[in-house]
Amino acid sequence: MVKSSTGNNGSGDGKLKALEDAISHIEKRFGKGSILRMGESGGRMAVEVIPSGSLSLDLALGVGGIPRGRVTEIYGPESSGKTTLAYHVVAEAQKKGGTALYIDVEHALDPGYAAGCGVNVEDLLISQPDWGEQALDIVEAVVRSGAVDVVVIDSVAALVPKAEVEGNMGDSHMALQARLMSQALRKLCSVIADNHTAVIFINQLREKVGIRFGNPETTSGGRALKFYASVRIDLRMKDSVNEGNCRIGNVVSAKVVKNKVAAPFRQARFDIMFGQGISREGEILDLGEGLGILSKKGAWYHWDGQPLGQGREAARRFLKEHQDVARQIESLIRSKAAAPAFRMEETAEYHVQKPDDQLEARNNNQDNAEAETTAAVLLDTEEWQNQN
Repeated sequence: MVKSSTGNNGSGDGKLKALEDAISHIEKRFGKGSILRMGESGGRMAVEVIPSGSLSLDLALGVGGIPRGRVTEIYGPESSGKTTLAYHVVAEAQKKGGTALYIDVEHALDPGYAAGCGVNVEDLLISQPDWGEQALDIVEAVVRSGAVDVVVIDSVAALVPKAEVEGNMGDSHMALQARLMSQALRKLCSVIADNHTAVIFINQLREKVGIRFGNPETTSGGRALKFYASVRIDLRMKDSVNEGNCRIGNVVSAKVVKNKVAAPFRQARFDIMFGQGISREGEILDLGEGLGILSKKGAWYHWDGQPLGQGREAARRFLKEHQDVARQIESLIRSKAAAPAFRMEETAEYHVQKPDDQLEARNNNQDNAEAETTAAVLLDTEEWQNQN
């Protein structure tokens, strides 16, 4: 027998009154604003960001930078630019008058290189904790203060639990770091959101044991960070930047493998110059040409009829020496990227996503090798089945 609907739940007005009574009770118990309609939230639901220091990565992230009030993970192999990118985020926060905390768990902070990336080292807060629990307690205390705009933890792999530090070298500590990260992130996420702090975890790569097919790479610290991070950025060194026979930098590819604030799986490419960090001028040249703002005739770059230089390095040096021109072109790039018709994957495919021909050929060769290996395994399996 179906029970008939009566009382307050029988009409729209009754349901609305019941909902208002429930909301009133919740607000009395948990405080004003603990529950509200999306339309009443106003700016609270808007995503505030800190620029990443890379123009192409800002576009790939979809919101213009690293989101505040969220957890971001930056990972990749050694010398792929993870710490450099973190330095630039800190520098951008400081330029806007913000305060940054750098948790140097690896005890490897280079003040000279950080200054070269634009960090105001004198004003930078730094902590070099002895074990993981201490580092994460410092993060929680500083974020709760609401006075810090960005916190960088470098790195997750170095967050050694206290039990491991105080134990012997041969002791087994199964999943101790993973449990530490899981417990810490459960506590930190709401605190980070309430105080609009951008928290960046730098992570290293490890390899799974016994993986014959598929990608054996994984990140350290368990699965918790993968779930709690709103943005995950995978950095890879793709090529070198050369001047004559001298290597002066690296070309880095950044893939946004997870994004809860915009569309994921976008990619960016940028140059990291030794001693200077991310080359803003190189990105302006690449994106400007890809979006049709700059023209290239032969080896010469032109903007609005004005020659910028013969060859990429000459044009990059020109923009570095003429910052007013660089700012004007960057403004045009950002304006065009903000247009509703702009699609990063199509408009700037070559400069933002497509690898060079040499890397593409290398990837094709790798795919062919994997296909041949798979075919050989299948043949061996078929022969074994026939024999048995």
